[in-house]
Amino acid sequence: MQPWIAPSVLSADFARLGAEVEAVLEAGADLIHFDVMDNHYVPNLTIGPLVCQALRKYGVAAPIDVHLMVRPVDRIVPDFAAAGATFITFHPEATEHVDRTIALIREHGCRPGLVFNPATPLDYLDYTLELIDMVLIMSVNPGFAGQQFIPTSLRKLEDARARIQASGREVRLEVDGGIKTDNIAATAAAGADTFVAGSAIFGSRDYAGTIREMRRQIAGVTGKGRPVATPIGVRRRRAR
Repeated sequence: MQPWIAPSVLSADFARLGAEVEAVLEAGADLIHFDVMDNHYVPNLTIGPLVCQALRKYGVAAPIDVHLMVRPVDRIVPDFAAAGATFITFHPEATEHVDRTIALIREHGCRPGLVFNPATPLDYLDYTLELIDMVLIMSVNPGFAGQQFIPTSLRKLEDARARIQASGREVRLEVDGGIKTDNIAATAAAGADTFVAGSAIFGSRDYAGTIREMRRQIAGVTGKGRPVATPIGVRRRRAR
């Protein structure tokens, strides 16, 4: 699969969020990562479906990758689907019935995925990998932006990649947490193909330059550069 760069809006300037999202898409990002925290499952409170809907109304047509750090999960899935989510990923330990939540996401027209914290084993994939479209490996503990990358996440990426390859399915392997230009190559070498970066992109003075450097680093270990088409067949720029 071609690599995707997914800037996390958690690190954007919320006073001008629509313009910030438009800017990173113009700079070459492939999809927008949307971190949803509930001050319950994680010790922070961020954004909900209304913000996702507002981005769609603003004209953002690129895929939106919604990462739910909430408990319970099922109540909010339909709201994010209606607000314009493309992917919806969740933590398996945050729901009572993992299979039911996966089915719920699919029933509402979104692409489901599972998220694994640094110390959460991948055993859930033994029974769900054939049902999902994304595996997200957290390379920090969830709840806050700007944390340092946890190196043992590389082993988990390698394990997840091996499982995906054995399945024969096209499942995205995403990594989230502390991703920067100086470590993105290591995660690509470990098997990641979708890279969430918050402060590394939104905290830089040159969004396009940072994304280009990330792609250069990825290409150095995978031989793959810029995607030849916008992912999932949608436009990447603001609708006009």
